[in-house]
Amino acid sequence: MPKSTETVASTAPAQAKPGFDWRGLLLQVLPPLLGLALLVGIWALVSVGTSASIPSPLETWKQAVVLFSDPFYRKGPNDQGVGWNVLFSLERVALGFGLAAAVGIPAGFMIGRFEFLSRMFNPLISLLRPVSPLAWLPIGLLVFKGANPAAIWTIFICSIWPMIINTAVGVQRVPQDYMNVARVLNLSEWKIVTKILFPSVLPYMLTGVRLAVGTAWLVIVAAEMLTGGVGIGFWVWDEWNNLNVKNIIIAIFVIGIVGLLLEYALIKLATAFTFEEVKS
Repeated sequence: MPKSTETVASTAPAQAKPGFDWRGLLLQVLPPLLGLALLVGIWALVSVGTSASIPSPLETWKQAVVLFSDPFYRKGPNDQGVGWNVLFSLERVALGFGLAAAVGIPAGFMIGRFEFLSRMFNPLISLLRPVSPLAWLPIGLLVFKGANPAAIWTIFICSIWPMIINTAVGVQRVPQDYMNVARVLNLSEWKIVTKILFPSVLPYMLTGVRLAVGTAWLVIVAAEMLTGGVGIGFWVWDEWNNLNVKNIIIAIFVIGIVGLLLEYALIKLATAFTFEEVKS
């Protein structure tokens, strides 16, 4: 007598559940750890080779523990914790970058949309974009008569070019068929921008934003070294004047970590609103 389907099902071996992918986890975790270990090893060798002129990783770590035990202390206008210095630098970057976005993104749309404006401004952009951002700092000091607005001006002028160029390129790469349909439907310029151009240009625009914020964070450190005041760049220069090399090394890592976090945040923003090509 044939077995019932229930009996066959009960005697069939249970399908094994896939186990945890330890190999995948190892491939994700091990390479970064090896890279950090290589950096620390080279650092330690350099410290030994320079007769401890460059502090060792262990000495720097101990100093970092002390430094970050109270990162927001205040003992005067020029003696503040590393946390305050980072916040002041981020504030300058946010102001300069925000102004650059408010000007650069609409300008990029207009330059990409109208051929006359493209021919008019492309030579100016090609002329001014290669200029070092710090070359604009004396102009800012001359015009604004203050170190803080001059630093914000420097951030503005170095951040605006990637946003203008990438936005304009995005507008120019919108398929011509889309624009032909807009003409047939007699769409207004506002609807062309909001319904056709903006969704297509968004990946290019966010790429420009990513490039701009990275440049802004690089430039603010150098600008603050020259202008003084409060900020992570000034803090580095002040520690150099005090011959405190351990704090300078700590500041290098702080600058790198903050830049990494800014880049990571913008990548997440890009992946949330755009296509696959901006996820890398």
